[in-house]
Amino acid sequence: MVDNPQNKRSAETPQLIPPHGGYRDLQSYQMAEIVYDATVAFCNRFIFRRSHTHDQMVQAARSGKQNIAEGCMASGTCSGWL
Repeated sequence: MVDNPQNKRSAETPQLIPPHGGYRDLQSYQMAEIVYDATVAFCNRFIFRRSHTHDQMVQAARSGKQNIAEGCMASGTCSGWL
């Protein structure tokens, strides 16, 4: 394989996922937290709390956050466990 300088990342180029910064610092996780909080507030205000719809919506928002955290752990980009 030929060493091509264009294929190498420079030290100045920011990475999409920080190497060991933790999943809470990821923009996608922070956005998922906002979506979760907004979903809970919406459901509590407009949907009967004991309904199946309320439960499904809150669980779906929660799993979005959890999937990001678990994916981060599985990829080795985060330190520690949940």
